[in-house]
Amino acid sequence: MKKTLVLSAAAMMLVGASAFAKESTLIDFTKLDADIAVKMSDSDDGSTPNQNKRTVMDYSIAAGATYSQEQKDLMKTSLYLGEWEVELNSSARNVTSLGLSQVKAAQVSENAKVPFAGSKVMGVRVVFPEGAFNANAKIVPPFTIPAYEPYTEADDSGNRQPQTDEQKASGRTLFEADDDESPAYGIVKNVGTIRSISVTTLGMNFPHGLYVLLGDTDGNHRRYFMGYLGFDGWKQLTWNNPDYISEVRTREIRVYPVYPRGLPFAKFEGFQVTRDAAHVGGDFIGYFKDVKIIYDKAELTSERDIADEDLWGIVTKKEKARQNAEMTRFGNKQVNRYMERSKMATEKEFTSSLSTESSNAQ
Repeated sequence: MKKTLVLSAAAMMLVGASAFAKESTLIDFTKLDADIAVKMSDSDDGSTPNQNKRTVMDYSIAAGATYSQEQKDLMKTSLYLGEWEVELNSSARNVTSLGLSQVKAAQVSENAKVPFAGSKVMGVRVVFPEGAFNANAKIVPPFTIPAYEPYTEADDSGNRQPQTDEQKASGRTLFEADDDESPAYGIVKNVGTIRSISVTTLGMNFPHGLYVLLGDTDGNHRRYFMGYLGFDGWKQLTWNNPDYISEVRTREIRVYPVYPRGLPFAKFEGFQVTRDAAHVGGDFIGYFKDVKIIYDKAELTSERDIADEDLWGIVTKKEKARQNAEMTRFGNKQVNRYMERSKMATEKEFTSSLSTESSNAQ
């Protein structure tokens, strides 16, 4: 099998930095609507769409032997917008705020003057405290998006199918884009220096600040200030890297070994909305369509005379270890939530002791 050689972009900068810059959609929330019905509990009849087929994940692999196969079949989740969470900081956390702050799929009007009219975007409600103190909320996915999960198709019940030879040969992972022109699902590979980040959002004249949260290959977690949401209507907020050097001759040239380096990636980890103590508290409503990045490619690819990875298998081994670690962390968290969901009371009202039907039943 013919393989590709991975060359450091830094070693090729003399050709010109702008030749390697690329724009990619890191995540597009219009692609995360519920399109399959997955049974999530014994009381669920499995008839209402509640998960996103493209991103559905089975976390039963982390469940212990005490669970039956019927219980493990219920252990699925996805990046469906209704599954995303709002994490409040300590000064904003109270019973009311925790209960009412949530994420929903929000329908855009068919008459809206935007290309995505009629689609569903991310809708967020955060209940900030009324008092004069700072507060913030993170809008995060239901699980840490794995960077090394192999790409496979899912059926209409949310069960992942075996990986085909074609899917394996493509080298793409589950949360990457299907092709170079499609939006990703939270993971973009081969990312070097990020030049710009953009967020398409609907402003509601709130004075709050917006940050984008990103992670990378080395486990670094960074936030990027996109601006304030004090405007009305759809707008593209942009962060430009103040330290980005456009002139090749002034850049520090670093040459890395060609092999074995895995492709560095950028991972979407959520949004953060900040409320200043001097600004109005209470309900915040926000809508988000997508997040895009412009970046330098970390590595170039060209034909290789020897199939290094077929011979040594170093990258495959490292990525398999990372994949196993990611799935263990993901599964443990979701299994604990499944247990908590199973213990929750389902009755909303008391059975009346005064009704005739109740008396006859006794």
